[in-house]
Amino acid sequence: MNTSKPYFVIGFLFFESFLMFLNIKQAHDLIVKSIMTTPYNFDESIIIADHLIDSELRGLHFAGVPRVITLIERINSLNQQRRPIQIINESSISAKIDGGEVAGYIVALKAIEIAIQKAKSHGFSVVGGSKTWLTGMFSYYLEMAAKENLIGLMAGSGLPHVAPYGGVEGRFSTNPFAIAFPSLDDPIIWDIGTSNMMLGEVILKSRKGETLDDGMAFDQYGIPTNNPAAALQGALTVWGGHRGSGLAMAAQILGILAGHDTDTKSAHDGGFFIILFSPNLLSSIDEFKLQVSNYAKYVRSTKPINPSVPVRVPYERSLLQRRENLQLNKIEISDIVFDKLTRIIS
Repeated sequence: MNTSKPYFVIGFLFFESFLMFLNIKQAHDLIVKSIMTTPYNFDESIIIADHLIDSELRGLHFAGVPRVITLIERINSLNQQRRPIQIINESSISAKIDGGEVAGYIVALKAIEIAIQKAKSHGFSVVGGSKTWLTGMFSYYLEMAAKENLIGLMAGSGLPHVAPYGGVEGRFSTNPFAIAFPSLDDPIIWDIGTSNMMLGEVILKSRKGETLDDGMAFDQYGIPTNNPAAALQGALTVWGGHRGSGLAMAAQILGILAGHDTDTKSAHDGGFFIILFSPNLLSSIDEFKLQVSNYAKYVRSTKPINPSVPVRVPYERSLLQRRENLQLNKIEISDIVFDKLTRIIS
């Protein structure tokens, strides 16, 4: 904590300006208690809380505790539509899952567990899921696969919140795309959204009354806007120009293959597509992991533009942030989000 600013203690909360800090268990408990005010049960609440806390530990605040508010709103609005999660098509190496309008954190966890089991048994697996929403960080799932010595790819689709390159109307989702490789050290995982901002970031800024940077969004009339509420009625801009636009379209099409209905006007239908395979289909697992580790060291050895900022490989920042925050045992929460959640559970 920056002690140059005054702060005081009330119970277990530390107040500094408009921020407060909970330890990891307290933040996890707050999420579980909040989710359990909905029809979701304890085990489902734990799955969601585990994922959101990992987002916080990795420094992805918009995908952490603040997302509970959106989750609760969606769960309550969709409860009458909820169905059991079902495997609707399956083979020894594949599965297609109907998520039953259940939150994606739960559906995707089931999917990656199925994919890992099949890939470890047969060397390869492909699993798709649809009729779900808010799946969270794809790297969260692919890290599980990498720990099982599997290479993984995951892509996601959703409703049209993002304009293609050169356009001002939504046609793509934020279309997360991730790929993971095991190594002798930490896994190498590249995990991005194909929009310039993730939808959760825009929602959080809207709740907090903050503005967007230039070039992030259009309003419903196709006019560039810095207002997050207007952006939610319009479209976000795509990342990477025509390159990001092409990657977004590819991710969206893979979601169609997984069962996502692109004609739906529902505010919750989304899909995800997973491929896992063992390196030993082409090489020795141990040799491959050694080569990945050596190559990562080679990339890090690049002479940096700024000598004080070393070159990093994908996922390195997340892992360093997680380790640091685990040691600090501290989760930052805005007073707006905390007040909202304490009212929900009271």
